[in-house]
Amino acid sequence: MDGNDVLHLAARLRESSSTLVFTGAGISTGSGIPDFRGPNGLWTRWKPVYYQDFVASHRARVEHWEFKLAGWHGFRDARPNPAHLALVELERRGYVHLVVTQNIDGLHQAAGQSPERLIELHGTNLKIECIDCRRLTDPDPVYREFAETRDPPRCRSCGGFLKPATVSFGQHMPMDKLEKALSAARSAAVVVSVGSTLEVEPAASVPMTAKRSGAFYVVMNLGETAHDGVADLRIEADAAKILPDVVAALQESPR
Repeated sequence: MDGNDVLHLAARLRESSSTLVFTGAGISTGSGIPDFRGPNGLWTRWKPVYYQDFVASHRARVEHWEFKLAGWHGFRDARPNPAHLALVELERRGYVHLVVTQNIDGLHQAAGQSPERLIELHGTNLKIECIDCRRLTDPDPVYREFAETRDPPRCRSCGGFLKPATVSFGQHMPMDKLEKALSAARSAAVVVSVGSTLEVEPAASVPMTAKRSGAFYVVMNLGETAHDGVADLRIEADAAKILPDVVAALQESPR
């Protein structure tokens, strides 16, 4: 990380009339949540269950719930790290206008990000949803039930299959969330991607839409991303270290 990167990013945020921040798994590794695609990512140990298989196969449902149960306590007990808290502070001070996240860990909300300024494209692990009636329930009782029975749980209202309220592989992303994110991206003056490899579509189209619409594009990540070649500013850094420095720089020299 170069100290000039902090000053450059702070200057862009200071001048921006509309800033969109796009976050991926890399922002949450500092909270103890592993990423998915890294060398030690979750997909090195688990094969993802596709939504169509979850609906059609009892065995697939068991596999999905086993995977989710293995990671549940880590998600439940995780706490926001300095990167999440810095984004909340940047929102509070008027420098960040919308956060769009790929993450399902709920840490942006836990940190205090305003719900109206947060779009969770891939849903949240902190709720359980019936795939038929869409009723939402709290996760702990459902996980306890599955841990005891190893039988995929069903909705107490309609009998439909329960599933963590996240977008699975092969499942359509909610189009209202995506359209809201894309609309904001088209009018953004600055877009900052934090902790994402920018490989997953259509999510990665959000910051790219902002770039193509004329936004200044900042890519912050430890490791290469799919958008390095089009970034206006590329920052190789841990967000938990650099974002608090950006907040400090803006405090020293506000608008």
